[in-house]
Amino acid sequence: MTKKTGTARPNLSAVAAHAGVSTATASKVVNGRPDVAEGTRERVETAITELGYRGPSRASAARTVELMVDVLNTTYATQILRGVVLAAEELSIDVVVGRVRHRSSRGVMESSAAWAQRIAAAEHIGAIVLTSGLGPDVYGSLARARIPIVVIDPLDFAQAGVVSVGSTNWLGGRSAAEHLVGLGHQHIGVIAGPAESISAVARLDGFLSYCRQKGVEVEPDLVRPIRFDHDQAVQVAEEWFRRPDPPTAIFAGSDAQAMGVLEAARRTGLLVPEDVSLVAYDDTPIASWANPPLTAVRQPLEEIGRRALLTVQQLHVGNPVDSHHIEIATTLVVRDSTAPPRTDLVRMTRS
Repeated sequence: MTKKTGTARPNLSAVAAHAGVSTATASKVVNGRPDVAEGTRERVETAITELGYRGPSRASAARTVELMVDVLNTTYATQILRGVVLAAEELSIDVVVGRVRHRSSRGVMESSAAWAQRIAAAEHIGAIVLTSGLGPDVYGSLARARIPIVVIDPLDFAQAGVVSVGSTNWLGGRSAAEHLVGLGHQHIGVIAGPAESISAVARLDGFLSYCRQKGVEVEPDLVRPIRFDHDQAVQVAEEWFRRPDPPTAIFAGSDAQAMGVLEAARRTGLLVPEDVSLVAYDDTPIASWANPPLTAVRQPLEEIGRRALLTVQQLHVGNPVDSHHIEIATTLVVRDSTAPPRTDLVRMTRS
């Protein structure tokens, strides 16, 4: 294993010798060529990781940050991207966007070592990973490759030494509960985000904590962790709205979920907010475009993207960060989707 100083950086020939393959085969693995047997590829990737190999320096990539996402076709992701790009422009840094994990022509997901090596070989300043669960093997590979990385709203629990950026999710969830309980709602449903998401768990905990504090019991059957997904939210909300005692208010863990609740209300003949109040989370543009415009907990998504980019640059130049988890404050934006619960108890649904 090479030392950081005093020892030459391992070259491709050393990787090939360590893996017991030809230099040409090692080169194919480094460059992502598909015509390498999986067992051989794994040996080369292991050698790359163990030796700390990094590809030849490329000056053109020396001012580039890679933003890696699983899904980009959401307003949430585009707002984050906007913040990253605007901050990068100020620092004359280029931004490239890619998927978190590449697949081969045969559909095989690249290993964590290959993922880390691909980023290291590009000689980028660092990487920003958006709302993905990477796992300790990937974090370890990135750490060994000395790649600065910042994770925005990680789906898995933070690893030691990895910097993450997000919002004050617990307080955001609490502010949603404070608003609905303050309006007089006692029978509330929560469509939460995935159970493995740190941010979703924090939002739910903040919401339920305030309800307990005020003596409002949220039924376990009216708490449903699902993906941050429109269609799943439609199914859950429609099921609840067809109950003999549908909730008078719903807190949705994302704007996409809230739009699903609106669709479920339309299908079952309920009016928002006359029959059911609705609070969303994120406050992307679709929240204000909805009919009615949605009361929402606003995440400062552009600022989160901006802070992530600035933090990657800070790590790249060797400056320490004040905290390994950066939280930016949320705010509640009240619009037309919330109101006090009806007092006449006449809430008709279509059968």
